[in-house]
Order: sequence, then structure tokens, then C-alpha cells
Amino acid sequence: MNKLKKVAFHTLGCKLNFSETSTISRLFEENNFKRVEFNEIADIYIINTCSVTAQAESKCRNAINKVHRLSPNAFIAVIGCYAQLKPEEIVKIEGVDIVLGANEKFNLFSYINNLEKKIVPEIHSCEIDEVSSFLSAFSSNDRTRSFLKVQDGCDYECSYCTIPKARGKSRNESIEKTINIAKKAVLSGVKEIILAGVNIGDFGKSTNEKFIDLIRELDKINITRIRISSIEPNLLTDEILEFCNNSKAFLPHFHIPLQSGSNSILKLMKRRYNTNFYKEKIDLIKYINRQTAIGVDVIVGFPGETDELFEETYNFLNDLNISYLHVFSYSERSGTKSVEIKPKIQAKKIQERSKKLHILSDKKKRYFYEQNLNKIYNVLFEESSTSKIYGFTENYIKVEMDFDEKLINKIVQVRLKNINESGNVVVEIVKD
Repeated sequence: MNKLKKVAFHTLGCKLNFSETSTISRLFEENNFKRVEFNEIADIYIINTCSVTAQAESKCRNAINKVHRLSPNAFIAVIGCYAQLKPEEIVKIEGVDIVLGANEKFNLFSYINNLEKKIVPEIHSCEIDEVSSFLSAFSSNDRTRSFLKVQDGCDYECSYCTIPKARGKSRNESIEKTINIAKKAVLSGVKEIILAGVNIGDFGKSTNEKFIDLIRELDKINITRIRISSIEPNLLTDEILEFCNNSKAFLPHFHIPLQSGSNSILKLMKRRYNTNFYKEKIDLIKYINRQTAIGVDVIVGFPGETDELFEETYNFLNDLNISYLHVFSYSERSGTKSVEIKPKIQAKKIQERSKKLHILSDKKKRYFYEQNLNKIYNVLFEESSTSKIYGFTENYIKVEMDFDEKLINKIVQVRLKNINESGNVVVEIVKD
């Protein structure tokens, strides 16, 4: 009886990467590989990379060094955005055997052969303009939620972003085929689907369809909860908002990138809206349903962001009726237009601004949680520790209660009681 080969995965970056890694891992399992943890001995290690920040690229290099020390004879494959953008840089790292670009990563099996270490590392990557294929993907490692890839690539030209160079043009599968993949995710036992993509509101460009049509069809499948991941404010239409509010499955939770609260900086970033448009969108969401959770992406330290312009951003966010922030420190990416913008902001000042916005985010989240105390919500319990179990309400409030194994992957009606020292909401189950 042949011994099963062992494969380990490490995923960096966005939820889209996680859905793709999960799909690739299932292909390995179907071909008689046993999946093990990344810190275990394996025959092949696959690192799915991100290139949004310099830190993400550094994490990739650290991961390669770690597994090469752990298992010097193991085959190491590097895929993803960093692999597409800088393959020559990656193959110089000791231990790397193969680097696959955006089009090639899903054909990994055709490149690995017998898993023998390469004397000379190989690069297989086409020009990004040639990337036109779309492979549907969904994550299945989490027992409760699945990230469903519905779109890939981006046609926007934000001055700080490498994603169009790493993933190519906006594209997607047809609604019919996307629904079929969603049904497969549901059959894996998950209770919640999160729609993932680079620019999901742009869904339909390659199939002459629309995102609103996709979510209408998704609402018909047998799934209890669906979340929309990050969606551009200019693509989050009134029609989408109204539909989600009346939907049986779509949850009152939106994540809407802002990036800056200064119109001057938004213009330098080449974003497709201004602060007035953004505020009107937030106000409309809250008018439709004031319990809706709204997350916001913001970049600090973009070139040209003076103290005065940062204060504009801080004050704009402080006055905005939102629930939490994802704060990113500007990271210069070669090949982007922002490289040419002056002046550059010192690292120390970026750290100070980031800290200030993180504190604001904590305040926003706590205030949002406080507004929901004593209310009754449905929670999908999905995480557990030795003594506590965790989950999220429809509007993305993280809750906890004493561990009960029977609650895992169950949707339970609870009352929100109080906020504990960890910042989570303690709940009690509502009895029938």
C-alpha cells in the first residue's frame, strides 16, 4: 500500500486567496495527498502569496525560510500575486522549486512531477494581459462559513494598487455556474457564505450580467446567511441596498473601502467618488436599517497627506456613522503611479496616524456594540476554545459564551447582555 504524500498550505492576504487555496487543496486530496498543518513535515509546501504591502511579501519570504529549515528536502511551490509580480525575486530564495503566476497556479499538478527538488528553480508565468480564464473557488476548511469566489481581477487604476498587474482584468463565471458552485459549498455543511472577489460589484463584465442579478439568484438557494465582502461605494447601488434589506439570506453588513477622508488625497489615489458621495451612501444604508454594520478601509500616510489632510480624514471618519475601521499603512509598490507622488510621509508619522485611527476604530466598534445591547439576534457559533465559544450576529457583532460543543455550526437566538474586557459581547440564549 502506497504511503500518502503530505501537502501543507500557507495563505497570505485576502479572503479570495483563502477560497483559492481551499480549492487547490481539494484537488490534492482528490489525488491521494494528505493535507497537514504548515508547521508539520510535508512532501510539498504551497505558499499562496499577497503583494498588497511590503509586509505581505516579507511574510512570504519568512514562510519559505521556515519550511526550508523544517524540511530541507521538501518541494516548495509559490503561487499568487507576489509570484505573478516578482517571480525572479522569489526564485532567488533558497529552497524554492517552482513559482507559478496567475494563470498557471490552478494547473499546479502539471508542473510538480515527482516532487524532486529542482536543481534550477522554475518560473511559469504569462503576461498579465494574457490572463483571461476564471476558476471558481470556495473555501471548505471552516466548518461554519465558506468564502465563495465570484469575481477576479480589476479594471480600476488606483494609483497605489498592484492588483490589476497581479490578477488581470475584471472577469467572472456566469451566474448559472456561480450558483452551482455556491450549492456545492452549501452541501459541505456551512451555514454562511461570504462573497469574495477583487472588485465584486464589477461582477458581470465578462458575461454581460450584473451583480444585482447574481445576488437575486443566490438568495434563492438553500443557505441561511450570505454576506457581501468588500464592495466599492460607487458600485453599491440603491437597488442592491434595497434588495439586501428585504432579502431572506443577505445580512445587514457591508464593508465599503474609503481609503481617505480628504478629497485631495482621493483624487491623487484616483478613486471614483468623493467624500460627499461616500457620506450619502453611508447615510442611506443607515436610513434603510440603522442596525447595519459598516466596515471601512482607510490608508494612512499616502504621499502628499499633510497633517491638515490627515485631520480631514480623521474628522470625516469621526463624524461618520460606521462600525469599525480596517487601517492600512501606505506601502510603496513598484510600478504604481503613487511612487511618483511627493512628498513621502515618514514612517514614524505614519505609525502615529495609524495608532490614532486604530483608537478611533475601537471607539466606533464599542459604540456600535453598545447600541445593540439587550437586543435579540441570531448568532452562528463558529469558534471555540477550552472554555468559550464564539460567533457573530447578523450585523457582525462578535459574541461569546461558555463553551458548548453542541452549539458549533448552529444558529441560535441570543440576547446581547454586556461587553467584556476582550471587547466581545457576552450573550445568553433566548429560551423558547
